[in-house]
Amino acid sequence: MADSEARLTLDRQLCFALYSASRAFTNLYRPFLGELGLTYPQYLVMLVLWERESLAVKELGAALRLDSGTLSPLLKRLEARGLVVRERSSDDERSVFVALTGEGRDLKERAREIPGRMLAATGLELDGVVELRSTLEQLTAALDAAAEAHAESKQESQR
Repeated sequence: MADSEARLTLDRQLCFALYSASRAFTNLYRPFLGELGLTYPQYLVMLVLWERESLAVKELGAALRLDSGTLSPLLKRLEARGLVVRERSSDDERSVFVALTGEGRDLKERAREIPGRMLAATGLELDGVVELRSTLEQLTAALDAAAEAHAESKQESQR
């Protein structure tokens, strides 16, 4: 098989290795989060709110890399469960803020053991996880920059 052909095999795709690892993480999270009554995306929202207490929905979306069409239903379900509240800004009607309720803050205690359980499941030492996370952050930044450059190049060619 020629090298150009080999590059098009599934087992050589970095994106597929990342996709597979992400799915494996999500599958392992499912029973742990099920004990809390949360889905994985809801857990990510709660992580940000446990860290910051309250913030604009737009900031939350940016932190999680989610658009409002994905984030709004998540927040509605969390609000229906009594874990968060959403309020319009009195200064700017277009801005909506989301904040933890007492029940949302209390859930943090029940979630404390999850990161340790997940770390143990990786089979990696903490240093290895920290290094891998750093590598993934660098990869994400490089891919974001490449996507932005591609979008700018496409806009210029359309002018």
